[in-house]
Amino acid sequence: MKERRALYLDHIVHFVDENPQEAVNHWKELGFQAVVGGQHLKWGTHNALFYVKDCYIEWLAVENVDIANGANHPLTKLLLHDKLGFGTICLRTEAIEEVDKRLQAHGFDTSGVLQAERRTSTGKLIQWQMLFVEEEVSNQLPSPFFIQWQEDDPVRLENLRKSGALLTENEVLEIEKCILGVHDVAASTEKWTRLLGGKLNLANCRIEFKATDRGKERLEKVVFKNAVQEVTFAEGVYALPEKGNNKGN
Repeated sequence: MKERRALYLDHIVHFVDENPQEAVNHWKELGFQAVVGGQHLKWGTHNALFYVKDCYIEWLAVENVDIANGANHPLTKLLLHDKLGFGTICLRTEAIEEVDKRLQAHGFDTSGVLQAERRTSTGKLIQWQMLFVEEEVSNQLPSPFFIQWQEDDPVRLENLRKSGALLTENEVLEIEKCILGVHDVAASTEKWTRLLGGKLNLANCRIEFKATDRGKERLEKVVFKNAVQEVTFAEGVYALPEKGNNKGN
């Protein structure tokens, strides 16, 4: 079973141990414009966001450890397990119910479609739907999860522009590929091909696997188009364009 619409890279989840404003300041010093996102009050987390052309980076941290420890949420559990570094990737769809049916038809247990929301720093309520593959949190590569935003992409992007979260200079930035380190490239390729509906290439990004001898299988590098430099941040590697090196200071 294939869903009718393409899958896009929506965002990359990167766990950090600093507050969102500190992450924003760090990237502004590098010349790249990020913003404080908001709070996930039910999960005890908060984030900073780096929007680019058609996706974004989420730097996610624990805000309230008691709430986080009690939250029955896959992403919060992964954050508490990993603490630092790239966590997983999120894929955007306009047909999340179809994705759920396809995954179940291919033998994956799922969370079912979940309702989610966060409150921005200005008080705006952002809502969306999420879908996870049911699996134990471990050092094995976590499956991607899926999202469908309440607003259509053109409306959502225009609202991001109006809010100042998506800047004109950021819209020229594109993520070319995500490189994931795994112990068995063939097995991971086969599994993710099924997860993604028959191919690894997303509509706006490539997924690549490479063999790793690390104990933990995770996303290892995010590669932007026209990359000329590598930056390591919170145990994650970014291959970045030269853009912005003399800005933001």
